[in-house]
Amino acid sequence: MLTRKQHELLMFIHERIKESGVSPSFDEMKEALDLASKSGIHRLITALEERGFIRRLAHRARALEVVKLPQQATTAAPPKGRGAFKPQVVEGGGAPSPSLASAPAANDSRDLPILGKIAAGTPIDAIQHERERLPVPEAMLGGGEHYVLEVQGDSMIEAGILDGDYVIIKKGDTANSGEIVVALVGEEATLKRLRKKGGSIALEAANPKYETRIFGPDQVEVQGKLVGLIRRYH
Repeated sequence: MLTRKQHELLMFIHERIKESGVSPSFDEMKEALDLASKSGIHRLITALEERGFIRRLAHRARALEVVKLPQQATTAAPPKGRGAFKPQVVEGGGAPSPSLASAPAANDSRDLPILGKIAAGTPIDAIQHERERLPVPEAMLGGGEHYVLEVQGDSMIEAGILDGDYVIIKKGDTANSGEIVVALVGEEATLKRLRKKGGSIALEAANPKYETRIFGPDQVEVQGKLVGLIRRYH
């Protein structure tokens, strides 16, 4: 069962996509639901996604797809400045809406914690406490929990990851072969490309100066995978 605000947001997104072909911006959603900040919209979207009503479209900036509507959809409260709309009632699970994207608003960002440094070279101790926060564009993110690490070392330069870069990591304990991950080996963390080879796991550098390291499956713990990168020029 959806809360009133979850239901209002779902119907607003559904109607906006049906009317204009694009999902509304976070500012438009905040104004429509009369919320004080966009953080409330983030929480509502996450809740709707977890319940299977909407889906974030990968590799598309701030794009949402309505997967289904409640069994008894009702007209949501009209957004400020707009007349009431009449949503289409979808019985049962509903049908997916077309996959449509919209351009990101310039101020759509999320403050993520910087948890310390990660080695792109010889593993270093992982720092697991927040030292500051970094605003990250929503276009680089999707569902789930994210954090930021500062890169130290040059073992991933051929993957475009340089010493001093900030990598955006989606928290999780699984990854596909070929993905760049934060891997915990013992008490040390490193940023490497993960390869699954039979019963072994290879942590592969992107610099010929560094050799690939092979471990047993119980020796490596995935802490998250790379989804974005921010570089500062001084």
